[in-house]
Amino acid sequence: MARVTDALPDRRLLLVHAHPDDEVTGTGAAMAHYAAAGAHVTLVTCTLGEEGEIHVPDLAQLEAAQADQLGGYRVVELERACAALGVTDHRFLGGAGRYRDSGMMGLATNNHPRCFWQADLDEAASHLVKIISEVRPQVMITYDPNGFYGHPDHIQAHRVAMRAAELAGDQGPEKIYWTAMPRRVLAEGMAAFRELDDNPFAGVEDVADLPFGSTDEEIAARIDGTDHYDKKTAAMRAHATQIPDNSWLYGIAGGFGAEFMGVEYFRLAKGERGPASGPHGWESDLFAGLSAARTDPAGP
Repeated sequence: MARVTDALPDRRLLLVHAHPDDEVTGTGAAMAHYAAAGAHVTLVTCTLGEEGEIHVPDLAQLEAAQADQLGGYRVVELERACAALGVTDHRFLGGAGRYRDSGMMGLATNNHPRCFWQADLDEAASHLVKIISEVRPQVMITYDPNGFYGHPDHIQAHRVAMRAAELAGDQGPEKIYWTAMPRRVLAEGMAAFRELDDNPFAGVEDVADLPFGSTDEEIAARIDGTDHYDKKTAAMRAHATQIPDNSWLYGIAGGFGAEFMGVEYFRLAKGERGPASGPHGWESDLFAGLSAARTDPAGP
């Protein structure tokens, strides 16, 4: 019997995100870029996002404190977002609803017995190992140890992804990237967004005060997905409960906005940098430098 990987493309990318909509804001351009290029893109989402803030008034009663049905609604939003990005392989870690959204750090929801923050690390990682063994991705993307900005589910997603890669051994990804944003780009964004009503940097005077941001030296890869900016925008609109119509994400369309949202940056956590170009020596392809044998799905 043929293995699943025998029918998959040579290049296979796995992304591990915490909630529905996280995949779009941080990696949507890269996902659309690689899906359009023929790579197999697998998205693993760790929770249903039950504790998310609802930006559609008519759906306010779905929130956790009322009907507690937001998670089920966001499953559909995620399906639509993946379709917009051209991604056909999406899974929930351990199955839909296995782990609950933990809410922001320090809230009582962090103590919910089913929340992802309370998940047993090896048990959660074992669910991801099964997917890794099936798909055999050469490249995996997740968050840095702080979950990019400190959300407990993002931190846990990092821990689970890194532990799963360790447990997978030789079947694990050869390269692991963490999402990142250069401080230089953030500084440019602060200046560009200053006049927006929904300025995401309001009250921030210095980029060093933000809970995220990397130096140019820490960045390993820059993926230009500006050709797929429209797909990323469509995917964001699919997450209507989480991203309001007046969001700054739409307010910067075109010009600097296309650059800010269409280009995504990554730090390399595992593996060797491949051939690079440009003034910073950044990779322009996450698969750069991988051997032909490692990209053969029928290989050992």
